[in-house]
Amino acid sequence: MTMNRIDARFRQLRESGERALMPYLTAGDPDLSTTRSLILEFEKQGADLIEIGVPFSDPLADGATIQRASQRALASGTTLAGILEMVSDLRTQQCRLPLLLMSYVNPIFHFGFTRFAKEAATAGVDGLIVPDLPPEEAAELIEAAAAHNLHTVFLIAPTSRPERVRTIAAASKGFIYYVSLRGVTGIRSRLSDDLDASLRMIRTETDLPLAVGFGISTPEQVRMVPMTADGVIVGSAIVSLLEQTVGQPDQLKRAGEFVASLKAATRK
Repeated sequence: MTMNRIDARFRQLRESGERALMPYLTAGDPDLSTTRSLILEFEKQGADLIEIGVPFSDPLADGATIQRASQRALASGTTLAGILEMVSDLRTQQCRLPLLLMSYVNPIFHFGFTRFAKEAATAGVDGLIVPDLPPEEAAELIEAAAAHNLHTVFLIAPTSRPERVRTIAAASKGFIYYVSLRGVTGIRSRLSDDLDASLRMIRTETDLPLAVGFGISTPEQVRMVPMTADGVIVGSAIVSLLEQTVGQPDQLKRAGEFVASLKAATRK
């Protein structure tokens, strides 16, 4: 079986002493054509992986910024099938980045776990992040995904105990998503004081790469993420910039420059 792009990218970054930058985009905000253009631009500007949000009407883990993006995407007619078609089109345009779908379980359940895993892998998706599906309830999706070399990425919270970390690590492939703060996604003014200690505890339980997300919104904050982390995920700040620049001719350029500044910060 061919090595999953997620594994290949983290291996490459570890060998070069770099950390991954993973921008987040809500697919279809304001339309899938714009999302496709942004992903290609982010690749050009140095992004290492892309997290593509599947819009959902009740996004429990997301703050107001991404909730609004989901509403705009749903209003434009974005569907899970349409997102898979976009990913397939990106692969025909020589997009080589690892691409992960972040979806609540409801859209995948209605699509059908087995059908979804097969069609997602065929389209060129590399991994899945399902924030409202705990590992104990994910056996069917994990099995379907593994059959098609799709990685399932689970989230660890700041409140997770070592035994919980072990359970999540055992179910995860590719990397572990560490939620750096309590609450929903959104821009924050500072990072958690116990971030380094939490990452060190997780590191004693697993060798999987650790990617830190939630609340990281500036190059300065990217630099503040401890070197214990293998990657940084930035979402709300990017979605907010797109919201502020919608319809402007320099939107793509400004978003790309922001991603380039975030990537530069991972190297320092």
